[in-house]
Amino acid sequence: MKKIKTSVMAVATALLAVLLSGCDDKSSAAPVTTATSDTAPETAGVQSRFVTIATGGASGPYNIIATTLAEIYTKDLKTNSKTQTTGASVENINLLNQKKVEMAFLMSDVLSDAINGIGNFPAKIETVSEVAALYPNYVQIVTSKRSGISTITDLKGRRVATGAQNSGVEVNARNLLEGFGISYNDISVDYLGYAEAADALKSGKIDAAFLTSGLPNSSLMELQQGFDLQIVSIPAEGIAEIAKDKPYFNAMEIPAGTYGNADPIPTAAIKNALAVRSDLSEEDVYKLTKTFFDSLPQLQTAHQAAKDINVESAQQGLVAPLHPGAKKYYDEVNGK
Repeated sequence: MKKIKTSVMAVATALLAVLLSGCDDKSSAAPVTTATSDTAPETAGVQSRFVTIATGGASGPYNIIATTLAEIYTKDLKTNSKTQTTGASVENINLLNQKKVEMAFLMSDVLSDAINGIGNFPAKIETVSEVAALYPNYVQIVTSKRSGISTITDLKGRRVATGAQNSGVEVNARNLLEGFGISYNDISVDYLGYAEAADALKSGKIDAAFLTSGLPNSSLMELQQGFDLQIVSIPAEGIAEIAKDKPYFNAMEIPAGTYGNADPIPTAAIKNALAVRSDLSEEDVYKLTKTFFDSLPQLQTAHQAAKDINVESAQQGLVAPLHPGAKKYYDEVNGK
């Protein structure tokens, strides 16, 4: 009898142990999950659900580089990122100011005008911050070798395409012409984008055109086939004089061989800028900036103009206030 009682007690003890073990497993499951969640690394994503990047014409470097960047942002930062094709710099500033996009590629001269409330901007725009100074845009004034136009002052009295109206191209064309003593009253102006200007040159409807972009410009590469293309020079001494009031202009050269030219051609260049809305959080812009520079190899594969972008010179030539998120990234890179 004692043996039976002992066996019953052993079974009861075993059953109780199983029940308690089951209760322990169930009650400990939640804490384990919670602990894992609490100690997981911070998500790589951004708070903003959308990161729309304003660019420019569909075939331009802005759009090509930004399309690759948007794909990277979508994948790596878990946000809905896309590009918006626009009339470029002036429109991009306005889209940022109206909170219709989060980020934009644009030219430094237009950004400078915007924050100072001059030119196309009747009032100062204080809702835009800069992330980085990018690659230089070269002013490429193109004509036919038969035109007799060799330098910018030869444009007086000619029919000239100065870029799409209110584009960054048109803004710097107007500024450069005025700096060399030529007003719009002294030329016949056509507001044409890259492709339209190239077609108009080919058909003889215009004498010259401004195409300001990174090198090489794809429309000029196409135009070069079967057209006696010539790049018009812009003397460095004249650019230096203009830069006294407009410091974003730099004297540079279009390298020999870019468009079949035997010698380098003196011209003006303006740095491009990457800008964001000032109201984006510091952490979001830090991540957007870091991912941008981490992705330079892919961006350089997308368009060779991006080969002139580097973190070392990204703060040189800034014309607008630097966003705190971008500053955080640069301080980190520079070990501050």
